[in-house]
Amino acid sequence: MDYKKYLVVAPGIVLAFVLYTLSQGFNNIIGIEFFGYDKSPISTAMIAILLGILFGNIFKIRNSIQKGLDFSREYILKLGIICLGIQLKPFEFLEFSKIAIPLIIICMISVLIVIKLIIKKLNIPTRMAYLISIGSTVCGTTAIMATAPVIKASKNEVSYAIANITLFGILSMLLYPYFANLYFEGNPLFAGLFLGTSIHETSQVAAAGLIYDQQFNSPETLNIATVTKLIRNTFLIIMIPLFAFLYNRGIPKEKNYSVLDIFPYFVLGFIVMIVFRNIGDQIFTNNNNDNWIETIFYIKTLSKVFLTMAMAAIGLSTNLKDIINMGYKPFAVGFVAMLTVGIVSVLTIEIYLKLFI
Repeated sequence: MDYKKYLVVAPGIVLAFVLYTLSQGFNNIIGIEFFGYDKSPISTAMIAILLGILFGNIFKIRNSIQKGLDFSREYILKLGIICLGIQLKPFEFLEFSKIAIPLIIICMISVLIVIKLIIKKLNIPTRMAYLISIGSTVCGTTAIMATAPVIKASKNEVSYAIANITLFGILSMLLYPYFANLYFEGNPLFAGLFLGTSIHETSQVAAAGLIYDQQFNSPETLNIATVTKLIRNTFLIIMIPLFAFLYNRGIPKEKNYSVLDIFPYFVLGFIVMIVFRNIGDQIFTNNNNDNWIETIFYIKTLSKVFLTMAMAAIGLSTNLKDIINMGYKPFAVGFVAMLTVGIVSVLTIEIYLKLFI
């Protein structure tokens, strides 16, 4: 076996892991020790990419390290997305899926239409618009990083889109719990649905649900928001191939694309992991099998580690000068996307209230 090709990428992978470890430490200190939360409302992934950008622009990254960072961005990322499927339990979603799924679809379609109209006015790059669109509609950073390879987005475009989603995700995370409680008059179902559909990142949704729970004593809202967000995450399976097809369809006819050519096959691993989780639950849960519970916990942990390492690698590979040269227009798109998904979520819930309650 040729070990040299693995040794070549080792330094970059180790550096990405070190930044993950630092990010986790900062996350605990800032979120738990400083703010006093039981669970930090600050995303470790956000800290990782910010640290990566900081170090990557202060120090020059050697080519020997860059190879490992590229490996982390491509392969460790995909492994993290596959492991992410272990936390999805579709059979539990049936309780309120009749409301959640139509709401998610309406929000997604609305944002895509609005962004499509805006990019024509602002004239921003198509790949950037695609990344911001899928980040706003599906699952934030994870969706951006999963979509980037299939539309051949550059590292700086990925970093810019993630910065965009992070900025507006944090803003909504801090404001929406209070708005939801006031507007929906403490109804845990509708507050949870709103938080789960209007905030970008899974970690941000969980943090917003936690803030709501701690401020208004409503663990039901936290559960509903989190599960709604996980249902929303499953649309990754549909949206990535769709975006890949739409983007590559416009490429000159010198190369013909089919769905099979551009399909991101790691999504199949994501689906397999969902099936694995549900089969395991059926077999082991009734027997109170602690080993199965521990297995789920470890795979969830690995998913977070892999994804955060990939984000650190993205940050380390980012050139701030190139991002500044992109201008303000993509941020305007992200702001409008945040407002659109929030407003559409509220209006759709209102319509449901009037029609069925």
